Amino acid sequence: MTSRKLSMPHTTLRRSAGFSLYAPLWLALAVSPAAWAQSSSASPPSLSEQMLQVRQLATNGQRDAAIERYSALLQEHPDNGDLLLARGRTYAWMGHYTQSEADLTAVVQRSPTYADAWSALGDMYSWSDRPQQAIAAYSHWVELAPQDPAAYIARGRAYRAGGDRDAARADFASARACGADPAEMASLEASLTRRTANPEAMINDGFRWTLRAGIDHTGFSGGRQDWNDVDVSLRRRFEHGSLALELLRADHFGRNDTAWALDGYTSLWPRAYANLRYQRGPDSGILPRLGWRAEVFQGVGSGWELSASVDHLRFSSDTEFYGVGVGRYAGNWYTRYKLQHVPGAGSGSWSHRLLVRNYYRGDADDYLELSLGNGRSTDFDNFGGIVRNNNAAIGAAWTHFITPRWGFKLGAGYADNADGFNEQDLSFALYSRW
Repeated sequence: MTSRKLSMPHTTLRRSAGFSLYAPLWLALAVSPAAWAQSSSASPPSLSEQMLQVRQLATNGQRDAAIERYSALLQEHPDNGDLLLARGRTYAWMGHYTQSEADLTAVVQRSPTYADAWSALGDMYSWSDRPQQAIAAYSHWVELAPQDPAAYIARGRAYRAGGDRDAARADFASARACGADPAEMASLEASLTRRTANPEAMINDGFRWTLRAGIDHTGFSGGRQDWNDVDVSLRRRFEHGSLALELLRADHFGRNDTAWALDGYTSLWPRAYANLRYQRGPDSGILPRLGWRAEVFQGVGSGWELSASVDHLRFSSDTEFYGVGVGRYAGNWYTRYKLQHVPGAGSGSWSHRLLVRNYYRGDADDYLELSLGNGRSTDFDNFGGIVRNNNAAIGAAWTHFITPRWGFKLGAGYADNADGFNEQDLSFALYSRW
């Protein structure tokens, strides 16, 4: 058995309206002798027809009833691999992976050339977040059906979930060569673009240099004087990371300060990378005289990313921020929650930040993002590590590349400042790559 899909006739059994198995005898006698003879000789539903009926139960949400029927049929046909396969698939749909694995493993042991069984086993491993076992199962399917693009697509997805993007790219190329839908393959190939918490710093998109120039305007309620911040950065990409030289200028309360910084990202070990930053400012002013950051990101499981960070700022005294975060990559979506703690009197202070990003074109260049937060926090990505203390804050941004070399970022935000002022923020940045 090497077929991909289990094929069954689409037969529906109907019972005439008003007819009952307990119909009076006179009704049966009223039927013509020929019809009586025909109904008497009618055979019961075949096994294929019964399996089709049970499958309809499973696909219509009545999976417990389907499992009972499959189990009853297996009592009558204990050596039927199709029945065992069908029950194993249903268990997998229900999330009962232990029972599903037992059934599907039994099928492939009995029939090691049954391609559909290896496909089902690979699906079960994928759904239960076991990409390495899924790859092994799908590899059997590929061997048995080397011209089936679905086999390469399934294994490519498993490779992607396991973090092996090169192997996934090779499988998607094989699927395309076998005649897979071009639009589907374009979407899958785009999904292999590596996404990180800071895409412009870690993504090697074929350009070595990126120049970024941005301006941020913050207005306040209550007659407080506006803030204006400007930054210019030149980033050089390398095979396993990037390094940027930044110039920062802040105009707050009628005072101007300038600082410079080095901001680097580098790969560490499989599925891990780090951000290291060093910044110098004036001896006294609105920007810190010294600042540094160390943050490590580690991918885990299927699409999850953990992080830990330390930020150090020196104004007239030293302040440190300790953070932990968890991110999730799912299709074209990226979500990240970060908790930061500032030691101090009592239990110190805490801040919470949530970022939701959608890569609406499937690449790493174009995305929409929404951010929410509260508490005392700092972010070196925002003009030199300005410390903000907000009761609540919300922001939105749009990053878009008009051409491969030119792009922009628009942002807007609102915050209820803990000092009693409300903030309204507008920002714009222009990107050039070569």
